Amino acid sequence: MSDIKLIVMGASWGGLSAFTRIFSTMPADFEIPIIVVQHRSRHGDNLLAMLLQDCTALRVVDVEDKEPLEARSVFVAPANYHLLVEGDHISLTTDPLVKFSRPSIDVTFISAGDAYGRGVVGVVLTGANDDGSRGLRHIVDRGGRSIVQDPATAESPTMPASALKEVPESEVVPITEIASRLVNIVKHAGNPQRRAG
Repeated sequence: MSDIKLIVMGASWGGLSAFTRIFSTMPADFEIPIIVVQHRSRHGDNLLAMLLQDCTALRVVDVEDKEPLEARSVFVAPANYHLLVEGDHISLTTDPLVKFSRPSIDVTFISAGDAYGRGVVGVVLTGANDDGSRGLRHIVDRGGRSIVQDPATAESPTMPASALKEVPESEVVPITEIASRLVNIVKHAGNPQRRAG
């Protein structure tokens, strides 16, 4: 059984394209819950969840407060709420904006690191600011893993470049290989003979 319990992903500018490329190649039987935080309009609708559901066999959930974390599911942070990981469920808050954003990637990553420690994989994708860098550092400091999209494959390289500056030990992966890398990490985590690098 894998030691990985949760995957958290964050993106801003160019995120829809990045998420589509990742989830379109994720296997339908991928057991680990995935949380997606995408910067978007404060008055956005559930279109992001609908678009992602069109490209994946995993269940895509537009999160509501106290949503339980379940296998084979992608949980999308709703517009104008911070998403917090609290044990086996998700809570939503309307706390102040962080770096002009709500949802904030940092807020979600920090709560995930606190909740699951070494059982978390944080993934920072394309974006035009540095949200996610501090949260990714927090995940790694608590024993979790970090993946950063290769900035050369990002529609906007600022966010992944910032994450690499903050967490230089992160694994750098092209967007086309992130799904397969996550599958491999989950498959081999917890097996010391076959631990992924």
